[in-house]
Amino acid sequence: MKVQEIRELIKLVDQSGIEEFVFESAGSKLKMKKSTGTTTYAAASEAPIEKSVPVQEAPKSVPVVQEAPAPEAPKSAVDESNLHKIISPMVGTFYQSPSPDADVYVKLGEKINAESVVCIVEAMKLFNEIEAEVDGEIVEILVKDGQLVEYGQPLFLVKPE
Repeated sequence: MKVQEIRELIKLVDQSGIEEFVFESAGSKLKMKKSTGTTTYAAASEAPIEKSVPVQEAPKSVPVVQEAPAPEAPKSAVDESNLHKIISPMVGTFYQSPSPDADVYVKLGEKINAESVVCIVEAMKLFNEIEAEVDGEIVEILVKDGQLVEYGQPLFLVKPE
């Protein structure tokens, strides 16, 4: 299944009233569930995973650890009202170039077309090329190389042509 097809399925499930969606094809399984306003995405292979892990008894009292709230993303200095956002189609690690020693895919002010690869998002050791899907000019790069990104997080701002 192609990344674009998965994106479309995510959008359809997100916009629909269904709570759970399962798709199986050629030994792969894609399962999406919605609960309390969030959507969970998981993909699995039919190959069984056998792993023996010793079971330990849980301690009688477990300390409660509270996480600090995540820092807010810096506000953009650019007026976003007339700009197109290129968003991450998945959770993963953002990379601006195909390898550490290669040139970046796009630079600030660079003209792109809809088929231009603008970055890679690595998820579970798979490197997914992200296309611009719009003709225009890169106005702002919103994430840093090697940064973890969330599903739906804006990566670039593009001034459409």
